[in-house]
Amino acid sequence: MKTLIKKVKIVNEGKIVEGDILLDNDLISKIDSQISEEADLIIDGEGKYLLPGVIDDQVHFREPGLTHKGDIETESRSAIAGGTTSFIEQPNTVPNAVTQELLADKYEIASQKAYANYGFMMGGTNDNLEEVLKTNPRNVPGIKLFLGSSTGNMLVDNPETLEKIFSNTKMLIAVHCEDEATIRANTQQYIDQYGEDIPVKFHHLIRSEEACYKSSSKAIELAKKTGARLHVFHLSTAKETELFRNDIPLKDKKITAEVCVHHLTFTNEDYETKGGLIKWNPAVKTQKDKDGLWEALLDDRIDVIATDHAPHTWEEKQNVYTKCPSGAPLVQHSLVVMLENYKNGKISLEKIVEKMAHNPAILFRIEKRGFIKEGYKADLVLVDLNENWTVEKENILYKCGWSPLEGMNFHSKVTHTFVNGNLVYENGKINEQKFGERLLFEVE
Repeated sequence: MKTLIKKVKIVNEGKIVEGDILLDNDLISKIDSQISEEADLIIDGEGKYLLPGVIDDQVHFREPGLTHKGDIETESRSAIAGGTTSFIEQPNTVPNAVTQELLADKYEIASQKAYANYGFMMGGTNDNLEEVLKTNPRNVPGIKLFLGSSTGNMLVDNPETLEKIFSNTKMLIAVHCEDEATIRANTQQYIDQYGEDIPVKFHHLIRSEEACYKSSSKAIELAKKTGARLHVFHLSTAKETELFRNDIPLKDKKITAEVCVHHLTFTNEDYETKGGLIKWNPAVKTQKDKDGLWEALLDDRIDVIATDHAPHTWEEKQNVYTKCPSGAPLVQHSLVVMLENYKNGKISLEKIVEKMAHNPAILFRIEKRGFIKEGYKADLVLVDLNENWTVEKENILYKCGWSPLEGMNFHSKVTHTFVNGNLVYENGKINEQKFGERLLFEVE
């Protein structure tokens, strides 16, 4: 199958160039100012922009065990509608993916159900070091450690275990950093005052700047001591950004950082109107934190933009504070949120592509993806930067059926998505055939 996209503005590696691009089966076979070759499908890209497909390095697709919230099929389907062509999923499913066998089960499910390309993190616990060290770096993206308990109770808080994991693997270690003792003490203080029904506006004071900084600085100290490759997920405070550097290329960095779309979008002021719908761990914090995260993103102390896509049912989200789960669905809307920031002059298209496609590919050493290059996999997204629409129930594809962005207007739209050279999404229509492949990683 050959597909030719004509007269499109190609955004890649810091440049925007108008030209044609030829896809041959699953690969990009030719990029030129003009291509006149025969093709099975010709798409007129005039006036549109072609980006590498988004690689989301942190999602929770809830399968197995929590499939009433979402599953690999529904959530990867919503991903391709939003221009996300590859995802890396986290181990806090039920059962937790903390043995090689349980990890293999998730890969087996995805091979049948994934619309997008997939990788699954191996989970670390206080007592599964042996299993962790069996992980194959060629076809698993990394090891995930929860240094603060979040959904699924996978807390790793034994210093000896942590040091052993950090010292004994060359694989990337991705961490959720919040200090457990600080959070517990803060929670108790508010329970004493309000009981279970704590106003959600205090969430950022319970899961505080101190809790985040204490944990991330400790993890970075351990990475420096052991020489481990450390990736700190979902930074939420301006203070934490000071822990990261921007004076060496990403490929040479051993300690890296991610920011999520919601921490760039909301602040604690939004709890007033959005309530538990924007309750995340770590919490959305202050305007000062949001500004600091933007600054660090643009000056390259933060390397990657992701979603931490984590659906819960509408009913679950209506519970009182202590019973309201943290997390929300975002994977269908992450790219358009960032394109809106481009429209508002906050970030360039080239920088969006760098942080959402190039950098995840470099950081995780993903083979032949994340760039628009001849010989690379044809994971691509075509966007119209002049189309207005609103997020509403009818166009939300998440299994949970809601979004914290409901009612928001956007001025850009994903029109086409390609996964491995296959047109999987076109103007609201999804190709129900599944073309997702297992991600592979280059090993030193």
